[in-house]
Amino acid sequence: MRPDPAFALLGLYETALPEVYGYLLSRCGDRTLAEELTSETFLGAVAACRKDDAPAVNVAWLIGVARHKLADHWRRREREDRGLRLVHDSEPDVSDPWDERLDALRARQVLESLAVPHRAALTLRYVDGLPVAGVAEHLGRTVHATEALLTRAKAAFRRGYQEKEGRDA
Repeated sequence: MRPDPAFALLGLYETALPEVYGYLLSRCGDRTLAEELTSETFLGAVAACRKDDAPAVNVAWLIGVARHKLADHWRRREREDRGLRLVHDSEPDVSDPWDERLDALRARQVLESLAVPHRAALTLRYVDGLPVAGVAEHLGRTVHATEALLTRAKAAFRRGYQEKEGRDA
């Protein structure tokens, strides 16, 4: 009888769990959501290990799975929000001359206040450092639509940051 290949994941679990959870928590800022997505990541890894063409499971692979789980979450949230939203945001200006240093705490607060698609796009692009094509792939959009989303997201972030800066001063 062949042993369950998912048992190999047990040896990696203690090392990988804080890495995966920390990755997700730092990007979503919600402990409950990070816990749920961490659980989904490991359940997905168990299922993947049991396939005939199972990938080599390591921490980097698990972080990749976690990134996909987070992107899937953001897509679900956006579909829900879109179903409730009646009015579209107006198109912002295209110019981007903003070169100020950002206060990290203020930036995190502003990022958390943005609409889910804006937060997802900015996080994948500027926190994870993915190219626009990678962001598009994770969000299930075309590159052109993702570029437009990033432009709107940067403008929304800038407005929120400057408004918060005015209130904090």
